[in-house]
Amino acid sequence: MQNIDWASLGFSYMDTHCHIRYVWRDGVWSEGELVKEPYLKMHIAASCLHYGQEAFEGLKAFRCKDGKVRIFRPHANGERLIGSARRTCMAPVPVDMFVDAVKRAVKANEDFMPPYGTGGSMYIRPLLLGTGPQIGVAPANEYTFLVMVMPVGPYYKGGLKPVRALVVDEYDRAAPHGTGDIKIGGNYAASLYAHEEAKRAGYPVELYLDAKTRTFIEEFATSNFIGITKDGTYVTPDSHSVLPSVTNDTLKQIAADLGMKVEVRPVPFDEVKEFAEVAACGTAVVVTPICEITRGDTVITTGDPDGCGPVLQKLYDTVQGIQYGRLPDTHGWCVEV
Repeated sequence: MQNIDWASLGFSYMDTHCHIRYVWRDGVWSEGELVKEPYLKMHIAASCLHYGQEAFEGLKAFRCKDGKVRIFRPHANGERLIGSARRTCMAPVPVDMFVDAVKRAVKANEDFMPPYGTGGSMYIRPLLLGTGPQIGVAPANEYTFLVMVMPVGPYYKGGLKPVRALVVDEYDRAAPHGTGDIKIGGNYAASLYAHEEAKRAGYPVELYLDAKTRTFIEEFATSNFIGITKDGTYVTPDSHSVLPSVTNDTLKQIAADLGMKVEVRPVPFDEVKEFAEVAACGTAVVVTPICEITRGDTVITTGDPDGCGPVLQKLYDTVQGIQYGRLPDTHGWCVEV
């Protein structure tokens, strides 16, 4: 066990023993090797540097109540990476290889896994890069796939804390037929400027509307949007520009398991004021309650500024219960290392 102050862990990078790395050449992936050095040497003409051939994933592993280590839904992340690779003309990583790579990286760094009861977990970042030299605009002839891991603490210490959100009308995260539905760095680069502006104005998260009409909710900069109606219906937007979130998919299934009605449909921005609870959802925190949404001079209250709503809290507790092995994994989401 590493000499780490588990109670002080935040959500930030930390060097561990190693990462695992694979290379694709001549149509074949290598067997993968554990690499101690946290650096990647690549050609200065690598396609990821010039033309953005890059995709990534984010998932977590947990030390469970029974002492075992389990990874949460790696197959779903592997499937999503295939979609990202296809859209960016990169060599796809087979799901079985993806899951095995994640397991190998976690196993090799298991003593960085936060103990059960600390609220921590191991964050896993798979990364797919075009590393072959390419000056003309075309796909690379070589790709690198790697998986890095690091221990992280609970995103919100002491319980879920609501935040304020700002609607961004001046910038778009993704075009209607662009790359919003795949997990590539370019989408995040496109949102950085607006995100920094929002932070300077006192808003931790920003909300994007559809780029065509500015009337329908799409998603927060790094998270899907979910709303809970006054009658307890789980609502989330249906849009090609929205990333298919594994966390959102998990929450939708849990909501259905709890007997809630689930709707995936276009969500007009005007409907925000009708929701009893609103949240952003993603791997880092599961759900982030949103207590207020500002658009121009309009401020809409969407929840308790001092705490999390009862439905979101129940969904969060259920996800965490499954991830840490306190509740039964009836859907077979957790993969033991």
